[in-house]
Amino acid sequence: MAQAVRHDAMRARNLSLVLREVRTHGSLTRASLAEVTGLTKTTVSKLVGDLLDAGLVVETGAVRGGERGRPGVEVRVSGDRVAALGLELNVDYLAVRVVDLARRVRLRLTQTVDNRLSEPLDVIGDLRRLALSALAQAEGTGLRVVGAGLAVPGPVDVESGEIHNAPNLGWRNVPVGAALDLGVPVRVENEANLAALGELWFGVGRADFLYVSGEIGIGAGLVVNGALFRGARGFAGELGHVVVTPEGPQCRCGARGCLEQYAGQDAFFEAVGDRSPYAHGIDAIVAQLEHGDAATLAACDKAGWALGVALSSAINLVDPHTIVLGGIYAPLFPWIGGVVAETMGGRLAQLRAQAPPVEVSQLGSEAAALGAAGQVLETVVADPAALSERLTDRRDPAPR
Repeated sequence: MAQAVRHDAMRARNLSLVLREVRTHGSLTRASLAEVTGLTKTTVSKLVGDLLDAGLVVETGAVRGGERGRPGVEVRVSGDRVAALGLELNVDYLAVRVVDLARRVRLRLTQTVDNRLSEPLDVIGDLRRLALSALAQAEGTGLRVVGAGLAVPGPVDVESGEIHNAPNLGWRNVPVGAALDLGVPVRVENEANLAALGELWFGVGRADFLYVSGEIGIGAGLVVNGALFRGARGFAGELGHVVVTPEGPQCRCGARGCLEQYAGQDAFFEAVGDRSPYAHGIDAIVAQLEHGDAATLAACDKAGWALGVALSSAINLVDPHTIVLGGIYAPLFPWIGGVVAETMGGRLAQLRAQAPPVEVSQLGSEAAALGAAGQVLETVVADPAALSERLTDRRDPAPR
């Protein structure tokens, strides 16, 4: 019995090793897999066969360069069978993305809605309906959704799936994970953390950076050596509640002068007198900036200064390689990026030769939902043996 357990554990590790190498390199022949993994060719062939049977990899055809000049058959990750749901519950929208194992986005659903002060169960119900629609559409294309990740704007207990406190929603201690019944496992995580992972897997791809998510709230996700830093209790990254000016305006968190009061989405709309932000959105702000509107340009300068002040403190504390601005800061980057960099440079000049470079996210508002889906897909790569058993067990029907 003990020997069988050890054999199964070794097979599981080797399956993960082979699948990870195939994904890292894009495609590899069995001979190349044996070289990069250190496994025998016989073992690799058996493992590749198991991954083919599970639909996790696919053969792409013969290529030259095989042993003794014979063509080898390359394999790559298949996106035709396994997929994940990436969900985001934010203050002013709900989003669902279906992403396959090859990291291709197969479906996008977004619903614009003001969720502030709404009943949590009502909002979760709306998200559930959107997610179930995505599940049905994914199944209709032959995809098997094996799990879901949910991004929420506030500190989360990742074990229980409970939102500790989301001040911009007016929620405290809400068990989102338990309430969102989709028929597949759901992991709940802070929105900025998942957006950082989205950038890691789908965006900039750097191993060390600080991602800043600008929405109504402002969060940050720190990636170190390719891994997310969550802090002792998982609450790291609340950049929006770094105090910029102690005598500043009251924040929803209870403090005064927080970054969100100067650089959050609402601060822009208030500065330009827009009383219907959900009708116009950040695109209206961009349009005013393109036309040189003085009030909007001043709001950008103020937000960029405040963001630069807060980031200077973060840089002194954690020393990130790069700053990546996402969310609303992506479309605003041409007007805000330079002010942020200039402010940081001035405040940090005495301590370091230069401040970290400031870059714009290529994912925009999709980062968190993609990171949520990507986190599920990472569990597949980490343990394809467990998934293979589920996919080949007829007693485990597809979720409905």
